[in-house]
Amino acid sequence: MKAMILCAGLGTRLRPLTERWPKPALPFLGQPLLRYHLAVLKAAGVSAVGINTHHLPEVMAATARAECERARLPLHVMHEEVIQGTGGGIRGLRDFLSDDDFLVFNGDILFPVDLRPVIDAHRSSGAAATMVLMPMPPGEKYAAVEMNPEGEVRRIASYGPGGDALSPWHFTGVHVISPRVFDFMSPSGAEDINRDIYPRVMQAGLPIRGEVVQAYWSDLGTPSRYLSTVRDVLFGQVPLEGLGKASPFHLALKGQGNFWAHPQAQLGASKVAGPAYFGPGCVLADGARIGSAVAVGENARVGDGARLNRVAVFDDTEVGADEELVEVLAWGAHRVSAPIAPG
Repeated sequence: MKAMILCAGLGTRLRPLTERWPKPALPFLGQPLLRYHLAVLKAAGVSAVGINTHHLPEVMAATARAECERARLPLHVMHEEVIQGTGGGIRGLRDFLSDDDFLVFNGDILFPVDLRPVIDAHRSSGAAATMVLMPMPPGEKYAAVEMNPEGEVRRIASYGPGGDALSPWHFTGVHVISPRVFDFMSPSGAEDINRDIYPRVMQAGLPIRGEVVQAYWSDLGTPSRYLSTVRDVLFGQVPLEGLGKASPFHLALKGQGNFWAHPQAQLGASKVAGPAYFGPGCVLADGARIGSAVAVGENARVGDGARLNRVAVFDDTEVGADEELVEVLAWGAHRVSAPIAPG
């Protein structure tokens, strides 16, 4: 089975970070977010991966090449001069994907899920596509996928034929798709897989099914969600066992306190409450004070007297002496506010 990871988004809600990294290439606890996706896909039996690029295409392609080489997965890259939406992006990889059912995975999520049961259910059902669903996250306003009691999706974000006794679910951004769906795509132009293409499939009478899973899921598309996800991982709320060597703690070992540190991290005599993560080559001055839910990236430096609490410090960033950061993403000179709800 092959898979496509959607990588062409602009990442406007995460600027200025996404002026340096496309979202799937963003560092997250010491490694590109893409590494987590590849671990999930490879565990599901994926043998080759395709991506689409648009924003910062050289950075995205280089990150994907390095990560796919690390995962020993062949990579196919398709560049979009004009962004084509989720449906148009999948269409652009038709030649690569159309020999069998395939997976599509959003590039800006953390979703360490076992997809093998979903793939088995899809193939047993004969559906044109299977959307991986979860209960709607509390307090969120994501567009609902409405499914009937038989497990058929009948409406997506209010698009589709509808029906009786429909229940709302949250779409995770992952689907298993049959090549038959390509027949319902426009020959060119931007379109959305959920709002444009799947309604045509449903109207034609082909089944689209929903498969509900129980797993941790997070959308890292805003500063607050990014930082909330850092917190969740550090507080042990995210099952990481299935990620194997792609776990952020594979090389960052548990220290004497409540933190994980790469062997090349230099913590000196800093005070660490934790939980916290320290990446390779980072340096903390002796007088630094580290609170909870703090991640310090590769080659970052934290000055004497600096105080960090619920903070992600990105690679190569310097936190000045006596600087106090709370609920912030720090990259270079930027300090991006990232208030997070209690969790």
